[in-house]
Amino acid sequence: MVDKVLDLVAKTDKQIAEAKQALADMNGEAVGFEYYDKQEELEHLEGLRSDLLEQCRDLEPCDHVYIARFAERPHIKDFIDALFTDFFEQRGDHLYDNDDAIYGGIALYHKIPVTVLGHRKGATLDENMKCNFGMPSPEGYRKAMRMFEQAEKFNRPIITFIDTPGAYPGMEAEAHGQGEAIAKSLAMMSHLKVPVIAVVTGEGNSGGALALSVANRLLMLQYAVYSVLSPEGFCSILFKDTSRKKEACRLMHLTADDMYKDGMADEIIPEPAGGASAEPVSVYDAMDKAIYKNLKELMKMSPREIVSDRHRKFRKI
Repeated sequence: MVDKVLDLVAKTDKQIAEAKQALADMNGEAVGFEYYDKQEELEHLEGLRSDLLEQCRDLEPCDHVYIARFAERPHIKDFIDALFTDFFEQRGDHLYDNDDAIYGGIALYHKIPVTVLGHRKGATLDENMKCNFGMPSPEGYRKAMRMFEQAEKFNRPIITFIDTPGAYPGMEAEAHGQGEAIAKSLAMMSHLKVPVIAVVTGEGNSGGALALSVANRLLMLQYAVYSVLSPEGFCSILFKDTSRKKEACRLMHLTADDMYKDGMADEIIPEPAGGASAEPVSVYDAMDKAIYKNLKELMKMSPREIVSDRHRKFRKI
């Protein structure tokens, strides 16, 4: 149900934008009832939008998966533009190539120099093709490790954003050492002497997500999901039947609430009904408060305490 509702909300948002633009163009100078008719239409559309979003409460785990993957959901570039200043992108792994599925660089966060990076998805088909639908190759993880090393050298906290179906499983990626790159990233992150905060913003599947998630604090948006593999992969392996996705989502315990109860997630960042795409600004504000609070706590620790804190977090799970 939620898929149809969110599609209707997206269409209604476009109609609302068109109605607002029409009113702005009229500038209150329309003759007769045209201006008031357009105002009435706008009020009707806004009421319809609110009614639709009210249907996006008390959701099933499979609905969380749909919202986490929703094309209109904010992606890493949106979060960087909203929360950081003076961003300078870093490209390439300095070994072979650049991977657009990993996006990151140096920025200021509340005037604190940080390294920020994460998985990148596109808003359009062309953008998704360019960044491989958020599925990194080994070059992407090696680029991330280069940024990790640099952050530690210059004592910059690291903030990562997780949103990936998983690491790219193609033959070329395997030939270039996909498993080795992920393993090295896991090992490197576990020993970084600077604070690391990971934020799961959409779907976080498999080792492709974990390779950027070995953090002191793991935060999750309310409708994000985090799991060992995709629900479709779970169905294919265990049930041999991909039509049982809804059942798989319940069994996998992949929602933010599940992750918090199981001790994986340290904090859940609230989202409005319908997810982050419904009111992005409110999500940016909530995320900013959560990241800043946790970062200030971690920055009080010594390098030794930071590493011990990270090890203790994962040993408890």
